[in-house]
Amino acid sequence: SDHRGTGRTCSGSLGKMSSIRLRVGKNAADARGQERRRRGIHERIRRVGADGIITTVAGNGNVGFSGDSGIIVLAATNRPDVLDPALLRPGRCDRRVVVSVPDLKGREMILAVHCKKVPLASNFDPKKIARGTPGFSGADLANLVNEAALSAARQERSKVTMEDFEYAKDKVMMGAERKSMVINEQDKKITAYHEAGHALVGKLLKGGDPIHKVTIIPRGMALGLTQFLPEEDRLNISKHKAENMLATLFGGRIAEELIFQDYTTGAGNDIERATSIARRMVCEWGMSEKLGPLAYAKMEGPVFLGMQSQQTREYSDTKALEIDTEVHRIVMEGYNHAKRLIQDHIEILHEIAQALLEFETIDGDDVDMIFKGGKIEDVRRKMKDHEVSMAKEQEEAREKSAASERDELMKKPIKGSGGLGDPDPITV
Repeated sequence: SDHRGTGRTCSGSLGKMSSIRLRVGKNAADARGQERRRRGIHERIRRVGADGIITTVAGNGNVGFSGDSGIIVLAATNRPDVLDPALLRPGRCDRRVVVSVPDLKGREMILAVHCKKVPLASNFDPKKIARGTPGFSGADLANLVNEAALSAARQERSKVTMEDFEYAKDKVMMGAERKSMVINEQDKKITAYHEAGHALVGKLLKGGDPIHKVTIIPRGMALGLTQFLPEEDRLNISKHKAENMLATLFGGRIAEELIFQDYTTGAGNDIERATSIARRMVCEWGMSEKLGPLAYAKMEGPVFLGMQSQQTREYSDTKALEIDTEVHRIVMEGYNHAKRLIQDHIEILHEIAQALLEFETIDGDDVDMIFKGGKIEDVRRKMKDHEVSMAKEQEEAREKSAASERDELMKKPIKGSGGLGDPDPITV
């Protein structure tokens, strides 16, 4: 009886399992079928659309454009890799115009257009803003100007200052300030020395970009930021420039090591970026003297709209070991170079870090002042003078605006009583 009962139970369980397998298999088959049907419908729509465009452009008897119609057909796409080759044959859509984001001069001109109706302070520098917004489109720049105007309105300013544009740029690029984030003094000190290390190494390296600003105000996922501002758009990266980038990236970690005799996770992104640059120097850019000008990385797959491409390996395990060794050598050379620079200028590192702890944000002029022997008192005096100058300009702008409103009010007719009848207009 027990065996028979057990047998019935097992049989029932096996039946249920078979039923589950059948349902899962049926669902999977249905899903595959639906996917094939969706693909088929999409392919038919694509073919019908392409055939319609081809017929319209090429012309066929009474259908389409004739040769003397004088009509030019324009089309736009973000995926030229999936276009039907029949559309791109000579005589059809055979002219290609790549519309990229504006360059430095273009960004400056676009800013001038969007700032026409915005009251600007005297310290507004459109070229500096254009230099700090590489890759921005026209819509991005319009949003930047709008955010700057909102910032000025929140501060009850009559004119939009350069500080408003800097705030807007940081907000657009990295996110809003995390004012509610509570940071203890030790973490704040570590962040200050970390960013001071980046700024110090970047300033000391020859041929580097000028420092724009250094801040320890948290934004997005970052606890701090050291921003360098190139004088012009750079289309190529030299070997010397790539080596300088590696040294600058390691400045923060080395500062932590020398000051606190410890490491933190704050340098994780710096290490990742440095390793990526070194590997590309070896595998893609041919900047390794040992391995020579060979390409060891081959990228395959779509590269449009942020899609990831896959890297294929076409070399032996022995060559892979040589690549790893060369990448390690390049990374450590940059690390040791940055360490020597910080050790030789440790006093300047302390001054920059102390300035960050007091003011939270300093600009390139403040860093230059410290490098020339200036102290925190000099930076404080410079900031105070700037605040007084801006406050005076804002007050003058408010008085001018109030006077203009009074003049407009005086010119308007005011209704008054001319006797017992209807009120007559009285001009004042």
